[in-house]
Amino acid sequence: MRLHLELARRSFAQTLAYRGAALAGIFTNGIFGIMIASVFLALYQSQSGDDAVQGWTRDQTITLVWINQSMLMTVYLWGWWEVTRNIQSGAIVTELLKPYDYFTYWLSRDLGRALAHFLIRGLPTFLIGAIAFDILAPASWARGIAFLLSVLLAVIVSFCLRFIANVLGFWVLDYRGIAAMFAAVMNVLSGMLAPLAFLPEPVRIVANALPFRAVIMTPNEVYLGQVAVWQGLGFQVLWIPYWSSAHDG
Repeated sequence: MRLHLELARRSFAQTLAYRGAALAGIFTNGIFGIMIASVFLALYQSQSGDDAVQGWTRDQTITLVWINQSMLMTVYLWGWWEVTRNIQSGAIVTELLKPYDYFTYWLSRDLGRALAHFLIRGLPTFLIGAIAFDILAPASWARGIAFLLSVLLAVIVSFCLRFIANVLGFWVLDYRGIAAMFAAVMNVLSGMLAPLAFLPEPVRIVANALPFRAVIMTPNEVYLGQVAVWQGLGFQVLWIPYWSSAHDG
């Protein structure tokens, strides 16, 4: 436990050191948030203003846009490929000989990184959205706390998915194809581009049954009160032991 806490602390400190990158990221997320929110506002204006689209009101959808932009780096949505690079360089051999569990080593580092990104990039990005648009607050303090817990679980689910994608490096010569496919799947099936309710029904049914929604869609639903807290958190917790055990298989 002490090792894992130290790994998380060092990763947290390392991420905080890149302040320039954080400022650039806040600017980028802010611009994309404004652009995407403006597109959805135009959609709702064409639907007679506040009319719901597939059960989502205008304010709920705009709030989702800014939550997504705020969580983007916290959950590392589009992947991280250090394990794959270790596999391809051969460094994985010496890493696996070290006296610690390789999976939890990287998980600890990822949790430290995620906390730093949440504080220095996620919160400022959400503040931009709150200033520029009418975004919703959690219905209660309990919902707000449940949302923070859901974000933590989203980071863990995301890490498990990313780790499994990295391990595929054992069987491919070039991981860039996997990286592109992973990013595309996460964009569509996690709810990053739009609420899953906006997808065609056959795709939506499949997406709602897959773990990708636990990374983005579920935290949004917990925040907005669209799902019971136990149901949302339970869905995320359900996937963690499955994917975390896959690295042993």
